[in-house]
Amino acid sequence: MASLLGKLAHASPCRGTFTHTSASPFLRPSCPVAKRQRRQPLGRLTPLLQPECTDGSINGSGPRGGVVASASAILTAPAETKEAEVLGQLRNVVDPDFGEDIVTCGFIKGLDVNAGSGSVGVTIELTTPACPVKETFEQQTKQFIKELPWVQEVTVTMTSQPPQPLLPESGRPGGLRGVRNIIAVSSCKGGVGKSTVSVNLAYTLAQMGAKAIYPTEYEGVKVVSFGYAGQGSAIMRGPMVSGLIQQMLVTTEWGDLDYLVVDFPPGTGDIQLTMCQTVAFSAAVVVTTPQTLAFIDVAKGIRMFAKLVVPCVAVVENMSYFEVEGKRYFPFGKGSGVRIQKDFGLPNLLRFPIVPDLSAAGDGGQPLVIADPTGPTAGAFMELGAAVVREVAKMSNQGGAASKAPKVAYDQGQHVIMVRLPGTPEFALTPATVRRNDTSASSINEWTGARTINPADIPEDVTPESINPLGNYAVQILWQDGFNQIAAFELLESLRGEAVPNLGHNGTVSASVGGIPVAAQIS
Repeated sequence: MASLLGKLAHASPCRGTFTHTSASPFLRPSCPVAKRQRRQPLGRLTPLLQPECTDGSINGSGPRGGVVASASAILTAPAETKEAEVLGQLRNVVDPDFGEDIVTCGFIKGLDVNAGSGSVGVTIELTTPACPVKETFEQQTKQFIKELPWVQEVTVTMTSQPPQPLLPESGRPGGLRGVRNIIAVSSCKGGVGKSTVSVNLAYTLAQMGAKAIYPTEYEGVKVVSFGYAGQGSAIMRGPMVSGLIQQMLVTTEWGDLDYLVVDFPPGTGDIQLTMCQTVAFSAAVVVTTPQTLAFIDVAKGIRMFAKLVVPCVAVVENMSYFEVEGKRYFPFGKGSGVRIQKDFGLPNLLRFPIVPDLSAAGDGGQPLVIADPTGPTAGAFMELGAAVVREVAKMSNQGGAASKAPKVAYDQGQHVIMVRLPGTPEFALTPATVRRNDTSASSINEWTGARTINPADIPEDVTPESINPLGNYAVQILWQDGFNQIAAFELLESLRGEAVPNLGHNGTVSASVGGIPVAAQIS
């Protein structure tokens, strides 16, 4: 379910199921389509099979083959059986994010093989109904299974078992208890197009298969707004505004949602802090324009989200350019979005052009992704929706892929920061090296990009107080002198050449879990 909660002027969440069937190239971005699971005992088998297995395998073969409908993943089947042949073919379908096949990833939840009639039925479980590559997985599954000479017919059933929220339900009170993921759309600067992005993103998620509900419905999306109260302009002091937003968020019965998209008002003050403290946000999308001034304001917002441990998953550079007769013009300059992505290590950068139809659609009351769902602008929003779905799913699945997740921790015994990034050897950096390479406004002039700190001013004994992960792209390091640093994994990787010898984990390793400092003695 996709939903949208706007500023005081508008708010939203929609109800209804939508299915996106477009073969748009914007559906190609990868996404982990099902929860990664450890090997688990197979669930109940139908009477057509042999007794229940205990190792995640199919125990049964013969002319009829096997029928399995299980909450656990189907990982193996007895050798030289038709089921084993089918699973072998399914291993050719590879999840591009995890780099492993859909059998190993635990995506196969049901298998119905009838060798006599040549029919095969496969059930694949998605992490979200809005998975942007579900059509690709379905197509490849049929293609590879039909390569078996005895197969005549293949049926693929795509189901979804959405993951639990990133934080417990206690972090989402009242009417938000059924919301799985809450996405903030923010900028800290007015006039960059946050509301346009928020509305179109919510409708795009609905078109991708997510459900959405709202209290006043339009085109399948319902809206709650202070404007509906009939009390004129919203003239009130900060505490009253914060209380009103809290009431709109918590007391509205949003229902069972996959996504709630929240259009943040500009700034980093009480209202924004209240919203982040009221609910547990899953992720944030940052909207900017190419100007340097926009970069400065947006950087403040990213640091605010970092302090509140809300990972930013995408940057939208809105009004980036326009085209005339095939030539591209950049009226507001270049570089803001690229610099944000580079300095903060954000995983996705999307540039939206200046399109008169987008503004006209908003003024006319119909989002452009609804008015022209096959146009290039809708395709760009489909790419944004795919990025949001993909990154949230990756964060939700980190528990099942812990061995591959990035890890950064302070080893007190060696006085080094240990860094382990996917696909690369672990290495150690001195805390002073990490601190001296900070890219925040405290260390770099935001207008010129020139470094403003003297490395000699950072003492060798500078020590981190805590290290917290920020999604899949960075860690937040709080230093003992009160300095708050966002260290992107890309930045840490670039410092590998300055690594110091790792004497082994023999000492105290400290980190922070949910903001609570923890330490462990390792020998």
